[in-house]
Amino acid sequence: MKPVDLGFSMPAESAPHTGCWMAWPKRVELWNEHFEAARDDYARVAQAIARFERLTMVADPAHVADARRRCGPSVQVVALPIDDSWLRDSGPTFLLDRTGRRAAAAFRFNAWGEKVRPYDLDAAVGAGIGRLVGLPVYESDLVVEGGGFYSDGEGTLFTAETCVLNPNRNPGLSKADAEAELKAMLGMKKVIWLPGDATDTATDGHVDGYIAVVRPGVLLLEVVADPADPRFEIMAENRRVLETETDARGRRFELIPIAEAPRSSVPAGESAFCRSYVNFYLANGAVIAPSYGIDQDREVVATLRRAYPDREIVLVPLNDLFRGGGGIHCITQQEPAPVAGA
Repeated sequence: MKPVDLGFSMPAESAPHTGCWMAWPKRVELWNEHFEAARDDYARVAQAIARFERLTMVADPAHVADARRRCGPSVQVVALPIDDSWLRDSGPTFLLDRTGRRAAAAFRFNAWGEKVRPYDLDAAVGAGIGRLVGLPVYESDLVVEGGGFYSDGEGTLFTAETCVLNPNRNPGLSKADAEAELKAMLGMKKVIWLPGDATDTATDGHVDGYIAVVRPGVLLLEVVADPADPRFEIMAENRRVLETETDARGRRFELIPIAEAPRSSVPAGESAFCRSYVNFYLANGAVIAPSYGIDQDREVVATLRRAYPDREIVLVPLNDLFRGGGGIHCITQQEPAPVAGA
Protein backbone atom coordinates (compact mmCIF):
# COMPACT_ATOMS: atom_id res chain seq x y z
CA MET A 1 0.00 0.00 0.00
CA LYS A 2 1.02 3.58 -0.61
CA PRO A 3 0.99 6.34 2.06
CA VAL A 4 -2.11 7.95 0.51
CA ASP A 5 -4.02 4.69 1.02
CA LEU A 6 -3.29 4.92 4.75
CA GLY A 7 -4.31 8.57 5.10
CA PHE A 8 -0.80 10.08 5.11
CA SER A 9 0.16 13.32 3.38
CA MET A 10 3.00 15.81 3.33
CA PRO A 11 2.20 18.80 5.56
CA ALA A 12 3.16 22.37 4.71
CA GLU A 13 6.59 23.45 5.88
CA SER A 14 4.92 26.17 7.95
CA ALA A 15 3.21 23.54 10.13
CA PRO A 16 4.65 22.95 13.63
CA HIS A 17 7.93 21.03 13.73
CA THR A 18 9.35 18.53 16.15
CA GLY A 19 12.73 19.52 14.78
CA CYS A 20 15.03 19.83 11.80
CA TRP A 21 17.63 17.51 10.25
CA MET A 22 20.89 18.47 8.55
CA ALA A 23 24.03 16.62 7.40
CA TRP A 24 27.64 17.61 8.03
CA PRO A 25 29.69 18.33 4.86
CA LYS A 26 31.97 15.50 3.73
CA ARG A 27 32.59 15.92 -0.03
CA VAL A 28 35.74 18.06 -0.07
CA GLU A 29 35.86 18.42 -3.85
CA LEU A 30 32.54 20.26 -3.84
CA TRP A 31 34.11 23.30 -2.16
CA ASN A 32 37.86 22.55 -2.48
CA GLU A 33 39.79 25.31 -0.68
CA HIS A 34 36.50 26.66 0.70
CA PHE A 35 35.53 23.35 2.34
CA GLU A 36 36.29 24.29 5.95
CA ALA A 37 34.59 27.66 5.53
CA ALA A 38 31.52 25.90 4.11
CA ARG A 39 31.43 23.75 7.25
CA ASP A 40 31.44 26.92 9.31
CA ASP A 41 28.43 28.13 7.31
CA TYR A 42 26.60 24.87 8.02
CA ALA A 43 27.32 25.32 11.72
CA ARG A 44 25.91 28.87 11.68
CA VAL A 45 22.72 27.68 9.99
CA ALA A 46 22.35 24.84 12.51
CA GLN A 47 22.87 27.17 15.46
CA ALA A 48 20.33 29.66 14.11
CA ILE A 49 17.67 26.96 13.68
CA ALA A 50 18.45 25.46 17.11
CA ARG A 51 17.22 28.70 18.71
CA PHE A 52 13.71 27.74 17.61
CA GLU A 53 13.56 23.93 17.39
CA ARG A 54 15.61 20.81 17.93
CA LEU A 55 18.38 20.48 15.36
CA THR A 56 19.86 17.05 14.62
CA MET A 57 23.03 16.95 12.55
CA VAL A 58 23.83 13.69 10.78
CA ALA A 59 27.58 13.21 10.43
CA ASP A 60 29.71 10.50 8.93
CA PRO A 61 31.21 8.53 11.85
CA ALA A 62 34.68 9.90 11.11
CA HIS A 63 33.42 13.51 11.37
CA VAL A 64 31.14 13.37 14.43
CA ALA A 65 33.68 14.98 16.77
CA ASP A 66 34.35 17.86 14.36
CA ALA A 67 30.63 18.50 13.90
CA ARG A 68 30.05 18.55 17.66
CA ARG A 69 32.96 20.90 18.26
CA ARG A 70 31.90 23.41 15.60
CA CYS A 71 28.14 23.28 16.14
CA GLY A 72 28.24 23.45 19.92
CA PRO A 73 25.92 22.08 22.59
CA SER A 74 22.67 23.38 21.07
CA VAL A 75 22.99 20.91 18.16
CA GLN A 76 22.59 17.15 18.54
CA VAL A 77 25.00 15.17 16.33
CA VAL A 78 24.31 11.55 15.35
CA ALA A 79 26.57 9.18 13.41
CA LEU A 80 25.31 7.91 10.07
CA PRO A 81 27.36 7.00 6.98
CA ILE A 82 26.84 9.63 4.26
CA ASP A 83 28.38 10.72 0.96
CA ASP A 84 27.19 14.33 0.83
CA SER A 85 25.39 16.98 2.85
CA TRP A 86 22.30 18.09 0.90
CA LEU A 87 19.78 16.47 3.21
CA ARG A 88 16.75 18.15 1.67
CA ASP A 89 17.40 15.95 -1.33
CA SER A 90 18.66 12.68 0.11
CA GLY A 91 16.72 12.69 3.39
CA PRO A 92 13.19 11.44 4.04
CA THR A 93 10.00 13.39 3.49
CA PHE A 94 7.99 13.19 6.70
CA LEU A 95 4.25 12.57 6.47
CA LEU A 96 1.28 13.01 8.81
CA ASP A 97 -2.24 11.64 9.00
CA ARG A 98 -5.27 13.29 10.61
CA THR A 99 -4.72 11.51 13.93
CA GLY A 100 -1.15 12.80 14.24
CA ARG A 101 0.53 9.54 13.23
CA ARG A 102 3.73 10.05 11.30
CA ALA A 103 5.57 8.16 8.56
CA ALA A 104 8.49 8.73 6.20
CA ALA A 105 8.56 8.66 2.40
CA ALA A 106 11.89 7.71 0.83
CA PHE A 107 12.28 8.30 -2.91
CA ARG A 108 15.15 6.87 -4.94
CA PHE A 109 18.21 9.12 -4.94
CA ASN A 110 20.78 9.06 -7.75
CA ALA A 111 22.75 12.24 -7.00
CA TRP A 112 20.82 14.59 -9.28
CA GLY A 113 21.11 12.38 -12.33
CA GLU A 114 24.41 10.72 -11.34
CA LYS A 115 26.26 14.02 -11.37
CA VAL A 116 28.58 12.94 -8.54
CA ARG A 117 29.81 9.60 -7.24
CA PRO A 118 29.66 7.74 -4.98
CA TYR A 119 26.10 8.21 -3.78
CA ASP A 120 25.11 4.78 -2.47
CA LEU A 121 25.30 5.90 1.18
CA ASP A 122 23.10 8.91 0.50
CA ALA A 123 20.65 6.67 -1.35
CA ALA A 124 20.07 4.88 1.96
CA VAL A 125 19.82 8.00 4.16
CA GLY A 126 16.11 8.64 3.67
CA ALA A 127 15.08 5.24 4.94
CA GLY A 128 17.86 5.30 7.54
CA ILE A 129 16.67 8.51 9.21
CA GLY A 130 13.07 7.35 9.09
CA ARG A 131 14.04 4.22 11.01
CA LEU A 132 16.17 6.25 13.45
CA VAL A 133 13.05 8.23 14.31
CA GLY A 134 11.13 4.98 14.65
CA LEU A 135 8.64 5.61 11.85
CA PRO A 136 7.24 3.34 9.16
CA VAL A 137 9.14 3.99 5.94
CA TYR A 138 7.50 3.84 2.51
CA GLU A 139 9.97 3.58 -0.35
CA SER A 140 9.40 4.58 -3.98
CA ASP A 141 11.18 3.75 -7.23
CA LEU A 142 10.60 7.30 -8.46
CA VAL A 143 13.84 9.29 -8.60
CA VAL A 144 13.19 12.75 -7.16
CA GLU A 145 14.84 14.94 -4.56
CA GLY A 146 13.16 16.81 -1.71
CA GLY A 147 14.11 20.16 -3.22
CA GLY A 148 12.18 19.15 -6.32
CA PHE A 149 8.72 19.54 -4.80
CA TYR A 150 6.75 21.77 -2.42
CA SER A 151 3.49 20.98 -0.59
CA ASP A 152 0.91 23.56 0.48
CA GLY A 153 -0.39 21.19 3.15
CA GLU A 154 -3.86 21.15 1.59
CA GLY A 155 -3.37 18.72 -1.26
CA THR A 156 -1.41 20.79 -3.78
CA LEU A 157 2.11 19.82 -4.85
CA PHE A 158 4.44 21.98 -6.96
CA THR A 159 7.18 20.35 -9.00
CA ALA A 160 9.19 20.91 -12.19
CA GLU A 161 9.32 19.09 -15.51
CA THR A 162 13.03 19.77 -16.05
CA CYS A 163 13.78 17.84 -12.86
CA VAL A 164 11.33 14.95 -12.39
CA LEU A 165 10.90 14.16 -16.10
CA ASN A 166 14.61 14.45 -16.86
CA PRO A 167 15.99 11.30 -18.56
CA ASN A 168 18.90 11.36 -16.09
CA ARG A 169 16.42 10.47 -13.34
CA ASN A 170 13.39 8.68 -14.74
CA PRO A 171 14.05 7.67 -18.37
CA GLY A 172 10.93 6.68 -20.24
CA LEU A 173 8.57 7.59 -17.39
CA SER A 174 5.46 9.42 -18.51
CA LYS A 175 4.28 12.60 -16.86
CA ALA A 176 1.04 10.89 -15.89
CA ASP A 177 2.86 8.02 -14.17
CA ALA A 178 5.21 10.39 -12.34
CA GLU A 179 2.24 12.45 -11.17
CA ALA A 180 0.40 9.37 -9.96
CA GLU A 181 3.40 8.25 -7.90
CA LEU A 182 3.90 11.70 -6.36
CA LYS A 183 0.23 11.80 -5.37
CA ALA A 184 0.39 8.28 -3.91
CA MET A 185 3.59 8.83 -1.94
CA LEU A 186 2.80 12.34 -0.65
CA GLY A 187 -0.97 12.22 -0.32
CA MET A 188 -1.62 14.94 -2.88
CA LYS A 189 -4.80 15.76 -4.78
CA LYS A 190 -3.27 17.97 -7.47
CA VAL A 191 0.22 18.36 -8.94
CA ILE A 192 1.15 21.65 -10.58
CA TRP A 193 3.94 21.15 -13.09
CA LEU A 194 6.16 24.17 -13.58
CA PRO A 195 8.41 24.24 -16.64
CA GLY A 196 11.42 24.42 -14.32
CA ASP A 197 14.86 25.71 -15.21
CA ALA A 198 17.01 23.90 -17.76
CA THR A 199 19.91 26.29 -17.12
CA ASP A 200 20.30 24.91 -13.60
CA THR A 201 23.01 22.34 -14.20
CA ALA A 202 23.26 21.40 -10.52
CA THR A 203 19.68 20.25 -9.79
CA ASP A 204 17.96 20.57 -13.19
CA GLY A 205 15.53 23.12 -11.84
CA HIS A 206 14.53 22.31 -8.27
CA VAL A 207 11.45 24.36 -7.40
CA ASP A 208 12.90 25.39 -4.02
CA GLY A 209 15.31 27.61 -5.94
CA TYR A 210 12.55 29.94 -7.15
CA ILE A 211 9.32 29.44 -5.19
CA ALA A 212 8.21 29.04 -1.57
CA VAL A 213 4.75 28.42 -0.15
CA VAL A 214 3.76 31.20 2.26
CA ARG A 215 0.33 29.67 2.92
CA PRO A 216 -2.24 27.92 0.74
CA GLY A 217 -2.93 30.12 -2.26
CA VAL A 218 0.03 32.43 -1.61
CA LEU A 219 3.52 31.88 -3.04
CA LEU A 220 6.81 33.72 -3.05
CA LEU A 221 8.16 33.71 -6.60
CA GLU A 222 11.69 34.65 -7.52
CA VAL A 223 12.06 37.34 -10.18
CA VAL A 224 15.04 38.00 -12.42
CA ALA A 225 15.52 41.72 -12.96
CA ASP A 226 17.86 41.69 -15.95
CA PRO A 227 16.10 40.96 -19.30
CA ALA A 228 19.48 39.90 -20.70
CA ASP A 229 19.78 37.16 -18.11
CA PRO A 230 18.93 33.75 -19.67
CA ARG A 231 16.76 33.00 -16.62
CA PHE A 232 14.62 36.11 -17.18
CA GLU A 233 12.26 34.40 -19.64
CA ILE A 234 12.49 31.07 -17.81
CA MET A 235 11.18 32.61 -14.60
CA ALA A 236 8.57 34.55 -16.56
CA GLU A 237 7.27 31.27 -18.01
CA ASN A 238 7.07 29.68 -14.56
CA ARG A 239 5.09 32.71 -13.45
CA ARG A 240 2.71 32.43 -16.41
CA VAL A 241 1.89 28.85 -15.44
CA LEU A 242 1.11 29.86 -11.85
CA GLU A 243 -1.04 32.76 -13.05
CA THR A 244 -3.25 30.38 -15.02
CA GLU A 245 -3.42 27.54 -12.46
CA THR A 246 -5.56 26.94 -9.39
CA ASP A 247 -4.71 24.90 -6.31
CA ALA A 248 -6.42 21.68 -5.18
CA ARG A 249 -9.25 23.72 -3.65
CA GLY A 250 -9.79 25.89 -6.73
CA ARG A 251 -8.03 29.04 -5.51
CA ARG A 252 -6.06 31.33 -7.78
CA PHE A 253 -2.57 32.13 -6.57
CA GLU A 254 -1.37 35.36 -5.07
CA LEU A 255 2.26 35.70 -6.19
CA ILE A 256 4.64 37.76 -4.07
CA PRO A 257 7.82 38.68 -5.97
CA ILE A 258 11.15 38.16 -4.23
CA ALA A 259 14.47 39.19 -5.74
CA GLU A 260 17.47 37.02 -6.40
CA ALA A 261 20.95 38.28 -5.67
CA PRO A 262 22.38 40.16 -8.69
CA ARG A 263 24.87 38.42 -10.95
CA SER A 264 27.47 40.96 -9.82
CA SER A 265 27.40 39.29 -6.38
CA VAL A 266 28.78 36.02 -7.77
CA PRO A 267 32.49 35.57 -7.04
CA ALA A 268 34.70 35.42 -10.11
CA GLY A 269 35.03 31.95 -11.58
CA GLU A 270 32.04 30.48 -9.70
CA SER A 271 29.63 28.67 -12.00
CA ALA A 272 27.46 26.83 -9.44
CA PHE A 273 27.07 29.71 -6.98
CA CYS A 274 23.51 29.85 -5.60
CA ARG A 275 21.99 33.36 -5.63
CA SER A 276 18.57 32.45 -4.29
CA TYR A 277 16.94 34.36 -1.43
CA VAL A 278 13.80 32.19 -1.58
CA ASN A 279 15.85 29.13 -0.58
CA PHE A 280 15.27 29.65 3.16
CA TYR A 281 14.09 27.47 6.05
CA LEU A 282 10.86 27.94 8.00
CA ALA A 283 11.56 27.10 11.65
CA ASN A 284 8.99 27.27 14.44
CA GLY A 285 8.29 30.99 14.66
CA ALA A 286 11.11 32.07 12.37
CA VAL A 287 12.41 32.36 8.82
CA ILE A 288 16.08 31.38 8.59
CA ALA A 289 17.25 33.22 5.47
CA PRO A 290 20.57 33.92 3.74
CA SER A 291 22.50 37.15 3.89
CA TYR A 292 24.94 37.94 1.08
CA GLY A 293 26.35 41.08 2.65
CA ILE A 294 24.94 43.33 -0.08
CA ASP A 295 22.41 46.18 -0.12
CA GLN A 296 19.69 43.91 -1.49
CA ASP A 297 19.63 41.98 1.80
CA ARG A 298 17.54 44.80 3.33
CA GLU A 299 14.98 44.69 0.50
CA VAL A 300 14.57 40.94 0.92
CA VAL A 301 14.11 41.23 4.69
CA ALA A 302 11.27 43.66 4.05
CA THR A 303 9.67 41.20 1.62
CA LEU A 304 9.95 38.34 4.10
CA ARG A 305 8.47 40.45 6.90
CA ARG A 306 5.44 41.22 4.74
CA ALA A 307 5.04 37.56 3.81
CA TYR A 308 5.58 36.19 7.33
CA PRO A 309 4.49 38.92 9.78
CA ASP A 310 4.17 36.45 12.67
CA ARG A 311 7.70 35.03 12.31
CA GLU A 312 11.07 36.40 13.30
CA ILE A 313 13.30 36.99 10.27
CA VAL A 314 16.79 35.69 11.00
CA LEU A 315 19.51 36.43 8.47
CA VAL A 316 22.48 34.08 8.52
CA PRO A 317 25.59 35.57 6.87
CA LEU A 318 26.98 32.94 4.50
CA ASN A 319 29.93 33.28 2.17
CA ASP A 320 30.87 29.76 1.11
CA LEU A 321 27.92 27.39 1.43
CA PHE A 322 26.50 28.69 -1.84
CA ARG A 323 29.65 27.85 -3.78
CA GLY A 324 28.39 24.26 -3.67
CA GLY A 325 25.30 25.14 -5.70
CA GLY A 326 22.61 25.25 -3.01
CA GLY A 327 21.20 27.25 -0.13
CA ILE A 328 19.70 26.96 3.33
CA HIS A 329 16.57 25.09 2.23
CA CYS A 330 18.76 22.60 0.35
CA ILE A 331 20.63 21.54 3.50
CA THR A 332 17.66 21.24 5.87
CA GLN A 333 14.72 18.86 6.26
CA GLN A 334 11.87 19.62 8.65
CA GLU A 335 10.38 16.92 10.88
CA PRO A 336 6.72 17.80 11.54
CA ALA A 337 5.21 17.54 14.97
CA PRO A 338 2.61 14.78 15.48
CA VAL A 339 -0.32 17.20 15.53
CA ALA A 340 -3.78 15.65 15.27
CA GLY A 341 -6.00 17.08 12.57
CA ALA A 342 -3.08 18.09 10.34
